[in-house]
Amino acid sequence: MKNVRKIGWILVGIAGILLIAAFILVQQLKPDYSGEKIMNGLSSNVTVTYDPYGIPHIEAAAEADAFRALGYVHAQDRLWQMELLRRVAVGGLSEVFGKDLIATDKFFLSLGIDDASAKSVSELDPNNPAAMVSQAYLDGINQFIEEGPTPIEFYLTGLEKRPFEIRDIYNAVGYMAFSFAMAHKTDPLLTTIRDSLGVDYLNDLEIDNTSGTEWIKNYSGDEVNSAAAMVSMVSKVLAKMPVPQFIGSNSWVIGSEKTKNGSVIFANDPHIGFAQPSVWYEAHIKTPTYEKYGYHLAGVPFPMLGHDYKMAYGFTMFENDDVDFFYETINPDDSTQYKTPEGWKTLEVITKTIRVKDERDQVFSYKNTERGPILNGIANQVRGEKPISMDWIYTKGENMVMDALYGISHAENMDEFREALPKVHAPGLNTMYGDAEGNVAWWASAKLYQLGDSTHTKFIMDGSIGQDKKVRYLDFSENPQAVNPPWHYVYSANNQPDSIAGMLYPGYYLPENRARRVVSLLEGKDDWDAAAVQEMITDGVSSVNPTIITDLAKLITVKELSDQQALVLDHLSTWNGDYATTNAEAAIFHRWIYFFLQSTFEDELGEDLFNEFTSTHFHKRLIAPMAAKDASVWWDNVQTTDTVETKKEIVQTAFIHAFESLEEDLGNDISKWTWDKVHTLEHGHPIGQIAALRSLFNVGPFPVSGSREVINNMAFPYNGGAEFNVTAGPSTRRVIDFSDVENSMSILPTGQSGNPFSKHYEDQAKMFIKGEFRKMLLNPSEIKETASSVLIFKTSQ
Repeated sequence: MKNVRKIGWILVGIAGILLIAAFILVQQLKPDYSGEKIMNGLSSNVTVTYDPYGIPHIEAAAEADAFRALGYVHAQDRLWQMELLRRVAVGGLSEVFGKDLIATDKFFLSLGIDDASAKSVSELDPNNPAAMVSQAYLDGINQFIEEGPTPIEFYLTGLEKRPFEIRDIYNAVGYMAFSFAMAHKTDPLLTTIRDSLGVDYLNDLEIDNTSGTEWIKNYSGDEVNSAAAMVSMVSKVLAKMPVPQFIGSNSWVIGSEKTKNGSVIFANDPHIGFAQPSVWYEAHIKTPTYEKYGYHLAGVPFPMLGHDYKMAYGFTMFENDDVDFFYETINPDDSTQYKTPEGWKTLEVITKTIRVKDERDQVFSYKNTERGPILNGIANQVRGEKPISMDWIYTKGENMVMDALYGISHAENMDEFREALPKVHAPGLNTMYGDAEGNVAWWASAKLYQLGDSTHTKFIMDGSIGQDKKVRYLDFSENPQAVNPPWHYVYSANNQPDSIAGMLYPGYYLPENRARRVVSLLEGKDDWDAAAVQEMITDGVSSVNPTIITDLAKLITVKELSDQQALVLDHLSTWNGDYATTNAEAAIFHRWIYFFLQSTFEDELGEDLFNEFTSTHFHKRLIAPMAAKDASVWWDNVQTTDTVETKKEIVQTAFIHAFESLEEDLGNDISKWTWDKVHTLEHGHPIGQIAALRSLFNVGPFPVSGSREVINNMAFPYNGGAEFNVTAGPSTRRVIDFSDVENSMSILPTGQSGNPFSKHYEDQAKMFIKGEFRKMLLNPSEIKETASSVLIFKTSQ
């Protein structure tokens, strides 16, 4: 008995030692938010005051000193995120995650982001103000790498830390420019439909008809072939990305004529894939010559979103078409040549090496044309006899995006702000602006161009006959824009802008759902205040979906339904489109729409292409028109030869299928088919994919209100699954009222820190789900009074 008791005490002692060791380890790996540190290269001391949510307020006598401190504090909270983001463009993900990411690395290497970055850096003037500030920021990151604790992810993956350089900044921005990859999914898909099914099937999709959409109005003051395989390849390589993709966004800026206090109110919520840590790192910088409360991408010094006492700005995705694809004709007598209008030209062969975790290095080569890479052979999914090349404007010409971001963040007024925008060639951004002087503005910022009249950029074109010839580049003054319009607000919800330069600019725009709701709310009120805008930015009502139900429900033969099914249809028919978590209509609506789309399109497309189809913006634009359309070549099931199916049959069958699937998943009590049962959000960390580590790294899951294509855009894919798990949505919500700018509000989806041992790793997560906000502090006295800690960087002298 004594021996048993002795062993017990030994085990207790061992457990105690292990707990103490774990506690010490956690303390050593946590970010250091207080105390004093020597920082190399400072001209004078820098004070970093952390607010209650871990946002640093950096005060320095010189701008370079402030950005050097920013680099350090950004790295101690987000170094792992910085590391992953810089690895995308250089094909470095397989070195971290193994062979499953080889195809992804090949794809991103072939895009040429890293090569374009190298060229930009080689041409960079080191005395350029943007370059000097960037280098100071990198110096701060690299000092943390040398002196600070190593994030736990590096230990778990066996990765070595290494210094950052300016090329990494360009590569991070280059990944953002690639962003949503809609062209890579849409153009080959439409080409496949045209070539495999015929123009009737294509015409019926109304790809050029946008008459029912909500336009963004301009105002200047004047009044299985290679194409099908490529769709599959892009979806598969992006599905494994360990960093989030840029999806869309909302923003509106309300002029003083429509606000209660007579000052501009600015709102912005960029929609990005959810992940842990979340995309943005907040920081407030103040020097004698510069002040900005900004939102920073990992490894990028200049804020993409920001405000101060004078102005506020933000972005949504323009969704313009800046990628074109071409069939290339290879010389039958010389496979090293391809055909151009000027004759045969020699293909460039580019060889790259990919390091793979626990495997030998992978060496691969791809062929390059004057337009861009030939995608065949880059991934195993792209086969076929017709080579396809890609022309992407981001990798062409001079890259001045960093100068643009510097100019935007340093502008003192609207004129200076606008002067920086033409330097943004890609990605296409809707730049939203408001200021204390009462100005509101929207500019579509991108290098836009015109191709020949006979060219249709939604299809793969013929590279041998000059279809890629750009007739001209538009001057920035011709871009879609509205500055102080007479309707006293500007907005963007990734929807189609009105015509410019005599044409509708091609793109991959989202449907009118969010835009219509934004416009209806803004038009219906002239006494907006910050509280009302906060309520609007979390609005979960669709004004389009009830109309879709009306169009479909009139085709239902009620007598063929059970009593429960008829009751559900009655509830749907009176639904106002609200996506509260307690709502029971939302789940049946989305099940019904999924089966409606599946029954309409899958027989012609096949299972694989149908799944790719539902990953495009294009399919979202089709839902309302197809619900309203009576005649369509798509209604008939081509798999049946003895009958011609009708829309009525499809709608009826889809509704019953949706009802039965929910009954199987959630039970017979339809009152319990509430949205919170199937619509949840979990912020996934790459390491959290390991089951044993999920609870440490992932945040959630949480039941969540909202839905795809409402203002509170909690998006999910249509994949036939039992649940509608949220994959993307608001990466922040910002409301800035220039009548009381010091009480402007914001929120992050999880927390400020990417370190799982930080108290700020997920301290905003529940607030975000509830639609709550917290202050973006600007007042110096309030910053000091509410400070949670102070970190001082001292000169080495």
